[in-house]
Amino acid sequence: MTKTRIAVFVSGGGTNLQALLDAEAAGKLSSGQIVLVISSQKDAYALTRAEKAGVPGAVCSRKELGGQAAFEAAILAKLEEYGIDMIILAGFMSILSKDFTDRYPERILNVHPALIPSFCGQGYYGLRVHEAALARGVKVTGATVHFVNEIPDGGRIILQKPVAVEDGDTPEILQRRVMEQAEWIILPQAAEMVAADIARRKEHEA
Repeated sequence: MTKTRIAVFVSGGGTNLQALLDAEAAGKLSSGQIVLVISSQKDAYALTRAEKAGVPGAVCSRKELGGQAAFEAAILAKLEEYGIDMIILAGFMSILSKDFTDRYPERILNVHPALIPSFCGQGYYGLRVHEAALARGVKVTGATVHFVNEIPDGGRIILQKPVAVEDGDTPEILQRRVMEQAEWIILPQAAEMVAADIARRKEHEA
């Protein structure tokens, strides 16, 4: 079976990238192959993780490229160069335009550290999500993997996994638990589901 060629977009430490790389190494992500990592920050540790795994890395900085159009053009050039079929946003801190997302309909995945539609959308990222969940007093939070469209956290949901909120949780403690108990589990699962579907379609069209 032809493998789906995957690019992972990152901005920081790359823990979700590591979960994907580990899943691929363990054969749990078998329908897809991570062939490129693109970072919006040149000093992101995720690039080191990619290098250690033997995956090419590239930096596309909106600031250095001078704006959204140039930023997305640089990314698209890299995706074309590597023949990318599918994109996974793994802690990628940049919003992509409708023009960009329309090029990859239901081929861009994102993991969000809450149960959408709770604590999602514009401004909800990183620790802010967990701060909001604790401030609201919810007893259950979790993570969601969804397709990406032009609306922040607005695409169709693929998988969700609940995580209990415990007494004494800080945003940092809750963030870690959601990663360990939800994000690192459902992101590779969703990646395999979508990669398998794309690979089947590619073979059918061949």
